[in-house]
Amino acid sequence: MKPTLKVVKIGGNIIENQEVLPHFLADFAKLEGPKILVHGGGKAASKLSEKMGIVPNLVNGRRITDAETLEIIVMTYAGKINKKVVSLLQKNGVNSIGLSGADAGIIKAVKRQVRKIDYGYVGDIKKVNADILRQFIDNSLIPVICPISMSEEGQLLNTNADTIASEVAAAMQQHYDTELIYIFEKKGVLASIDDENSVIEHINGDSYFELLEKGVIADGMLPKLKNSFDALKKNVSKVLIGNTSLVTTKKDIHTTITYDNEK
Repeated sequence: MKPTLKVVKIGGNIIENQEVLPHFLADFAKLEGPKILVHGGGKAASKLSEKMGIVPNLVNGRRITDAETLEIIVMTYAGKINKKVVSLLQKNGVNSIGLSGADAGIIKAVKRQVRKIDYGYVGDIKKVNADILRQFIDNSLIPVICPISMSEEGQLLNTNADTIASEVAAAMQQHYDTELIYIFEKKGVLASIDDENSVIEHINGDSYFELLEKGVIADGMLPKLKNSFDALKKNVSKVLIGNTSLVTTKKDIHTTITYDNEK
């Protein structure tokens, strides 16, 4: 029987909250068993872009990345945020290692082809090196992965952090029974954006398309749900979406994603 691996992804609102982030990382440090942390940081990148006079451009929750924006993203994701998270985990006694997709070649991607939209230097993942990541874990190092991938030509590429988490969880399934946990500032997927307690506790394939048609799932939630189902199709055992309580023993109400009608 394979051991359970938790792949936990945190978003920009958690990272930017100076009170919440240290508490979350302290709880993450206490999680037993193998684990990987994936972080975003879009809010911080947008703030830096605006300071430099570059207006962020997002389409359906995904960032258009030109050459100038790529430089800002690499500095923010792989530098400032990644090292801050690693240092706080070290403070909590977790020997962690900060990684981009370029480090040890863990995430190979191709530049997204131009179709209706030119996303610029955005990467679509082709391979996650699960063997290398397992070596880190076997050596008691917790991978902390930022959303930067790399092409075969050595070009750094911006890649959605939800996608990184989904593909990492799917790739690690060969070695572990993987669980994918998306953590953000809400309790889960909300039926009404104006009602913090309108959490949809279970979403399956059928209800997902119904929610899409009604416009309940929109903006930044679109890639998160798509990646949730992509992970389940690739045999990830469980996908949860909720707040920081998902890494504690007292879990709050949250959303569970399943491929079929089973809860």
